[in-house]
Amino acid sequence: MHNHGLTLADIVNVKVLQEIQDKFSEATGLAAVIVDSAGQPVTNPSNFTRLCNLIRSTPEGLSRCIGSDDCGGRMAARQLCPSVYRCHSGLTDLGAPIILNQQHLGGFLAGQVVLPQDGMDIANEVLKAIADLNLNESAVLERLAEIRIVPEERVKAAADLLYIMTNYIVEIAMANIAQTQLMSELKAKADLEKVLRETELKALLSQVNPHFLFNTLNTIARLALLEGAPRTQEVVYALSDLLRNNLRNIDEMVTVGEEVQYIKNYLLIQEMRFGDRIQASINIPKELLEQRIPFMTLQPLVENAIIHGLEPKRGGGNINIFGQRCGSRVEIMVNDTGVGVTKGQIERIFMNEKRIAGKGQATGLGITNVHKRIQHYFGSQFGIEIFSEQEGGTTVRICLPFGFIEEEATV
Repeated sequence: MHNHGLTLADIVNVKVLQEIQDKFSEATGLAAVIVDSAGQPVTNPSNFTRLCNLIRSTPEGLSRCIGSDDCGGRMAARQLCPSVYRCHSGLTDLGAPIILNQQHLGGFLAGQVVLPQDGMDIANEVLKAIADLNLNESAVLERLAEIRIVPEERVKAAADLLYIMTNYIVEIAMANIAQTQLMSELKAKADLEKVLRETELKALLSQVNPHFLFNTLNTIARLALLEGAPRTQEVVYALSDLLRNNLRNIDEMVTVGEEVQYIKNYLLIQEMRFGDRIQASINIPKELLEQRIPFMTLQPLVENAIIHGLEPKRGGGNINIFGQRCGSRVEIMVNDTGVGVTKGQIERIFMNEKRIAGKGQATGLGITNVHKRIQHYFGSQFGIEIFSEQEGGTTVRICLPFGFIEEEATV
């Protein structure tokens, strides 16, 4: 696999990088930015201190900050591990390299803190370092007083978490390159549709490495324990259950009950994010809970309902998951009271395998993939239907054969 001089922004969506960075900054309280191999920001800074923003407001100060970021990133790249260092103004920063195929693509930088051992000398050190920038001394001291004092062991723990994040970014980049190369080769084959049906889901799932998430969870759990954050622990437990399911084989058949438990954990995390903007209910008859169903059938539909139906709607709304037996068939519905979609958009979902609204953003495994998998296992008479009215919500109906048992689930 070769990247042929590609930049970080070429192979990883900047929006994805921004989300990773923002979550890291939110979890640690540290300032953060992702830079390219020259130290130039790729993302918008997260949680930067007022002092650093003041220094960066001058052309010379900005130039020094970028140079400091460049040095920090290259230092980490040489060491092949996270580094803790002083920036040009005297604050403590940390950085982790982003390296793909032995090419330094950039760095994940964080910090803008003061260590306890810096003591009172830090004020004189900062004033001396930026004296030629002609900044108001009172303004500098006022903003310096706001800088967090962080114990060295916490800084090192944050550096370890930073390194885990950069490894994940590299894995995303490798998966994107591999997927691009794979699609280029598959397009030349006449049986593209058959190959896609069997491999596309695995390629998509490989973009999220559960081992990275387990490592991150361990770090977050330790922070939650130290800081006495029970709600954080609750979310960590829910995410752990989700990860255990993600380690399963995508070709596996599971029960509706297992899928429902997976959805409950997923909804718990979303409810923590959205608060009371989103209300959810699940009502599946007991007789259907042992029904066999392809793994990861419901979650993509619930995710799609939240992201494209409820999140854009002012005030949020409801998502309802319910099921019923209709003779020899089972119907499971995912209904939301969101913004709805047009008939044309529904047609494009199935005809062109586009995501809702044509924005090209992946929503889990995608409605089309779920539809294809159901038909692959059960036949063309089964699958997914979508009913929607703009501003009137959307219902996705899954149709399956009733009584599909364990032996039949072996493919």
